Amino acid sequence: MSSGIRLGFVGLGIMGSPMAANLVKAGHEVTGYDVSAERVAQLASIGGKGAAGVAEAVAGADVVITMLPDSPQVEQVAPDVVEHGGPGLLYLDMSTIRPETSRWAARLAAGRGIRALDAPVSGGERGAIDRTLSIMVGGAAEDVEAARPVLEALGSTIVHVGPSGAGQTVKAANQLVVGGIYGLVAEAIVLLEASGVDPVAGLDVLAGGLAGSRILDLKRHTMIAREFAPGFRIDLHHKDMGIAVAAAREAGVALPLTGQVAQLVAAARAQGHGSLDHSALLKVIERLNA
Repeated sequence: MSSGIRLGFVGLGIMGSPMAANLVKAGHEVTGYDVSAERVAQLASIGGKGAAGVAEAVAGADVVITMLPDSPQVEQVAPDVVEHGGPGLLYLDMSTIRPETSRWAARLAAGRGIRALDAPVSGGERGAIDRTLSIMVGGAAEDVEAARPVLEALGSTIVHVGPSGAGQTVKAANQLVVGGIYGLVAEAIVLLEASGVDPVAGLDVLAGGLAGSRILDLKRHTMIAREFAPGFRIDLHHKDMGIAVAAAREAGVALPLTGQVAQLVAAARAQGHGSLDHSALLKVIERLNA
């Protein structure tokens, strides 16, 4: 594939909108659809095309990307993609969903001569804007290579991790690690503050040592300031932790720390923080110590 690929993009939310925008900037012809007419209009205002529905977004496309909240939405949209896409279409589902849903979508697509990949991402809204997403791809190797020109307009780390569904399993592993780190950073802040130590200085030291992480680099200052504008909402991380716990059960392995993190994320949601950034796990740790 060369530049100027005809792309259908379904799902223009916090992640999808900047991803679609970067595809437009890369010179591709992007037709997008979202349940929000405002988001569709926003895409059109930067050089993309708006669609009135999934069928219109898919029609005539070489590649279709879906970026949807959860498995039920993918289960609803995938049949429309398959029905309205032509043979040879490359279908990239970049949502974070259950691995078995990705395998189902791949089988559905294959029945119509459509190549399907699961390609969930990590990096949050900032990574989507900056084109620095990490993309974990499941599917056939030759299809991954065919998709690479599109993926390279979206992320800086693109790894083929295995067959259909493998991308989602790796994403589940990613989310359990991210959730665990947020929880530990939150505990570090509570410990430092309760001990009368400046948390800014403390986390600056941590960020430069073995405890350093992308999360500390990007989020330590906003966490200390209790600024939780969503780059990735607690509601979505709650969904993802459910996927991780279910994947562990299916694989027959015990992940005790994952279970605890899943409960902390569930507590954040139960306490009314679902619309906040997942760094708001700090609120749960603070409440435990109130």
